Amino acid sequence: MPLFRSSGVVGIAEDALEFALEASEDAHPHEYMGFLRGESASRLGLDRDGTVITDVLVIPGTKSNPTSATVQEYMVPNNIRSAGSVHSHPNGVLRPSDADLMTFGKGKVHIIIGYPYGRDDWQAFDRQGDPRDLEVLDVELPEEEFFDFTQADIDDELRDEADDRDGRLGGDRA
Repeated sequence: MPLFRSSGVVGIAEDALEFALEASEDAHPHEYMGFLRGESASRLGLDRDGTVITDVLVIPGTKSNPTSATVQEYMVPNNIRSAGSVHSHPNGVLRPSDADLMTFGKGKVHIIIGYPYGRDDWQAFDRQGDPRDLEVLDVELPEEEFFDFTQADIDDELRDEADDRDGRLGGDRA
């Protein structure tokens, strides 16, 4: 029986986990912090419902030291694909502190990565800070363009805006 509801987070892409492990090691002896985004499991070719964590977002302006990482909240994108957070504990402790629990309210899963940042040096938690299993999945991640719109999309939108403006001004322009 899975620990997450079928509509919840069902796993993490191996590439996303590797990125978070490497980022944590690179930040050592300071804490690392990022946010997790996911994709529909079915979109990734899996025959199940739920979300697979596919991305780790690095937030500009994050400040860290050996005991904490602080994110500029206004820089965090408001995104329906948001799945939770990930941060490191340079001391290797794989359980949330009281301060961690205060940040766990947003998202469905929170990952703590501990020193020495190896493949088994991490633990997933729910919003209440209870440990959760999180399957590492070898999935093909979809190619995404940084901007997923084309020049034709921009031209169409500009044309629609011009048409709306002309309609409000009472007619066609020659």
